[in-house]
Amino acid sequence: MGKAGQALRETLIQHKISQNQLAVMMGIDRMKIYRWYHEKVDPTGDTIVEIVKAINQINSQAADTFIQRYLGDLVE
Repeated sequence: MGKAGQALRETLIQHKISQNQLAVMMGIDRMKIYRWYHEKVDPTGDTIVEIVKAINQINSQAADTFIQRYLGDLVE
């Protein structure tokens, strides 16, 4: 599994955002976040957009970190 989960995990750790906090902001079950975080499943492209929106509501700097870690050189 992939890059999205790794980017999500690193971002949440760095910015001290809990999986539960993100789940509440997204209005989804925390187990979905857990599965992405632990790279059990990859979020869809549409879900990546929702993840960025939710993280941005919590901490805009964290959203930038997630985008950079996920997309890397594509955003530069």
